[in-house]
Amino acid sequence: MQQLSAQDAQFLYLETGNNLTHVMGVNIFDPSTAPKGKVRFKDIIAHVESRLDCSPVFRRRLLRLPFDFDHPYWVEDEFFDIEHHMFHGRLPDPGDWRQFCIHLSRHFSRPMDMNRPLWDMYVIEGLGRIKGLPKGAYAIATRVHHAAIDGASAMHFFSALTDKNAKGTPAIDLAPARSAPATAPSALTVLNRALASNLQSPVKMASTLLRFSPAIWSAVRHSMGPGAERSSKVPQTRFNRPVSPHKVFDAAIFSLADLKQIKAKVEGATINDVVLAISAGALRKYLQHHGELPEAPLVAIAPINARTSHGEAETPGNRLSAMSVALPTYAENALERLRLIRDTTSHTKAAKSGISARLMTDLSKHVPAATLAGVARLVAGGRFTSRFCNLFISNVPGPQKPLYMNGARMVHTFALAPLADGMGLFIATPSYNGEMSFNIISDREMLPDIEFLRQCLEESCAELLEAE
Repeated sequence: MQQLSAQDAQFLYLETGNNLTHVMGVNIFDPSTAPKGKVRFKDIIAHVESRLDCSPVFRRRLLRLPFDFDHPYWVEDEFFDIEHHMFHGRLPDPGDWRQFCIHLSRHFSRPMDMNRPLWDMYVIEGLGRIKGLPKGAYAIATRVHHAAIDGASAMHFFSALTDKNAKGTPAIDLAPARSAPATAPSALTVLNRALASNLQSPVKMASTLLRFSPAIWSAVRHSMGPGAERSSKVPQTRFNRPVSPHKVFDAAIFSLADLKQIKAKVEGATINDVVLAISAGALRKYLQHHGELPEAPLVAIAPINARTSHGEAETPGNRLSAMSVALPTYAENALERLRLIRDTTSHTKAAKSGISARLMTDLSKHVPAATLAGVARLVAGGRFTSRFCNLFISNVPGPQKPLYMNGARMVHTFALAPLADGMGLFIATPSYNGEMSFNIISDREMLPDIEFLRQCLEESCAELLEAE
């Protein structure tokens, strides 16, 4: 019997008809390295079926309680059938990059079947006409609900399905997942646990606050540094409106060598700082073009992996903290933006070092489930979220060596992530085999010209590369 943590359950409580809280990884493969240069759909099904024991995510479904009286449980799906989780289709004409982005957006916008294990795979054939892709290329779009995985565990989940060569040698150790059998709890057990949790929550929350109060005060005091006044209020932009169900997607690919070259131009900068600087430059260009650039800096939320050891990535679920970063979209000079971001992120990390993810995890797990569900739905309404930030920017490092599946070499990887009312832009930046993709996720009403924002990202990166 395994119950969802408070952080995992929040992604269920936050979900609405317009804001679905699953993530989607998109991997593009070149079949020329596979046996006979071809991979059939039934081969992909057989391969995935052979790796089902690597993660409990594959076979367990949700058991949700009435009125969200307590957090849901993971239980084994007694009717599990892999063919109900795997589908295939072909990219419609004209079969170009724009059509591929539209196709992915529509698939990402569809709700998942919440009565089955929370994952599915969609094999998309017919990508050979997309510029830069090999003949016969196909994509696998894998959706997993965010209640089941975060960025780090998602990377392990995807890696467990891949190989390090075309011969089928697994990319990682395929030891069976370490997880207790997810048998359904009895009604009496559920009731007793729910009552105990709701009765103990106020005492445990008070204890946590007392234990961390010096760190909280220290973080607040350090956050009142130079420039705090300028960035204390989040400017309202086109991205701080309610999100529609019509999602849009586009992406740009950059060489990691280029990003490292940019990083070297500012002492102490990191690749993550470069990601933020490219995003800041692109947003400045985009909003300035539309006459909507605010004087105050835009504010991004950057999720942080809070897992303490490499082995924890094998465990499904969420271990996340977050960092709020003021993006200097007001600064004209590209390198100055990178310097300001370096100063901001190092300062923010130092201010948060006393509390990190541990405090937020300890607090959230002591909030009664019904209360947490109510708060999550209030937040999802968008009334308060737009006061926190303008967008999400997530950087999840991936493997820096070629990976294979069914003998086909993976050539690119992309990612789509959920939005929220009041925060209608997500820039996800997974890296793989010497490149990083900048993935833009928004909705059609907020970002009708998503191709132009992609162009702004490309120009922002070029500007940093050329800067002296």
